[in-house]
Formats: sequence, structure tokens, C-alpha cells
Amino acid sequence: MRKISKAGISFAAAGALIAGAAGIGVSQANAAPAHLTAASSKIPAPAAAVPAVLGGTTGVALDSNFLAALKSLKLTPSVYGTAKLTGSDITFPITGGSVVYWSPKSNYKPYVQGILEHDGSGLTLTSGATSVTLADFTINPGNSLLYGDVSVNGKVAAVQAPLFNLHGGTLKPLQLQGNDAILTGTTVHVSSTAASLLDSTFKTTAVKADLLVGVATITAQISK
Repeated sequence: MRKISKAGISFAAAGALIAGAAGIGVSQANAAPAHLTAASSKIPAPAAAVPAVLGGTTGVALDSNFLAALKSLKLTPSVYGTAKLTGSDITFPITGGSVVYWSPKSNYKPYVQGILEHDGSGLTLTSGATSVTLADFTINPGNSLLYGDVSVNGKVAAVQAPLFNLHGGTLKPLQLQGNDAILTGTTVHVSSTAASLLDSTFKTTAVKADLLVGVATITAQISK
């Protein structure tokens, strides 16, 4: 599993719950484990724990204003690696990770914690002879950030930089469909780090921090 020094993965509080659910897929817990300490006894039981995500995709329905902004900057988007772009929808295969989910009604926050890895896929933005590839994404819902590697014209510019902010205020409740757990509704926004990098690379000031990229849907395969 990839180590991220900047991500601050918020699994510490849920570690015991994940360990107890290992090998179960989605586990429905009725009560907090008895071995929780007094300091952690206020942690409610999760609605679902997925110790090992087996696959799936993270898709983003790209916002029309984001696409218009790219067009105005004469930036052409394309996919990298195993990503797929269909119309205004882009998808990145999930290659690993773990997730714990609490019902929003439990008032425990952040109510989605873990990491989701997307090795070997990404997004490329091209203008003239310059191309920037954002790839190998790692989603950390616990701190509402998406990290990724950045290369400019094939040369590494940053490793696991915080590229996008994730706003979960419109996240819909977890859905279970067949072998999949589905979380949809999170909005994706350009981070200040990504805005600065893109502006400096493409010689512009038009890429603004918190620009809405689109709405994400995570479909995590939790069993075979």
C-alpha cells in the first residue's frame, strides 16, 4: 500500500474496526468492539468496513464550466494509462485501498475514512508543445483530498501532491449494488497547489483554486 507522508490518513481511530472486519468484505456492525479504550468508546460502530477494495472505478462527471475554462485556455484534456473519457465523463480504475463508512446520522466525522489508489491512470492537459499529466491518484476521504503524481512533458514535477479538494456536503448515503459499494455526490475542486502548478506551466493566471471540476462517483468492488 502506498505511503503518503502528507496525506495524514485518518485510519487511527478506525484501525481496530478494520482489523476486526478483515476478510469479511462489507461488515455490518451492531456494536463497538469491547476492547475499545475509554478514550475511544465514543466511536460508533461503522455502517460498513471494507478492509480490501478489490477493484472498481472512480468516475467524475466533468462540469461544463470546467470544460469551458479548459477550452478558453486552449487546453486539451485526454486520458493517461487506463483512464477512460466518454463524453464529459472520465473514469479511473481503482487498484487498491481500504474504506470505513459511518452513517451521516451517527454524527461521527469524517464519516468516510481510508484510501483508494488509482495506479496507472490519470488525466493529461495539453497546450501546444506542453503537456501536464496528473496520474496515480490517491483519494483520502478522511482529509478530503485527492493526491497525485505530476509530470510535465514526461518529466516528474511532483510526487503525490494534493491536487484536488473533495467537498462531501452533497455526498449521498452509501449504496450497495451486487458486489459494489457506491458513493456519489462528492464535488471535486482544483487545489491551490494544482492551480499554481498549472498557471506557472501554461503561463496563465486563469486557473483558480477551488475551481469546480465535477461530481465524483466511487464504485468500489467489495466482493467477487
